[in-house]
Amino acid sequence: MSGEILNSEGIRVAVVRGQEIFDLTGKKLYDLKGVNIYRPSGELVGHLSDARGSEKRLDRSTDKLFPAKGNSWTTPPGRDRAEGKAK
Repeated sequence: MSGEILNSEGIRVAVVRGQEIFDLTGKKLYDLKGVNIYRPSGELVGHLSDARGSEKRLDRSTDKLFPAKGNSWTTPPGRDRAEGKAK
């Protein structure tokens, strides 16, 4: 499974690669087993909607796991997201 995680407002807040969830800087945050989200310690902390496809939406109760402030891309189109440089 791979794709993006959007919060309840439609803001991109994380990326799924395989069975791992990363923030937008590439730091591993959680493990994903089915639709269940686990901390690396194994603690169940939430779940994703059972959406098929590359975009997964969070419900409001799960939004708190992925703070959008300072974590979403605000770089204008045509610029490198990681560094803000023109492509």
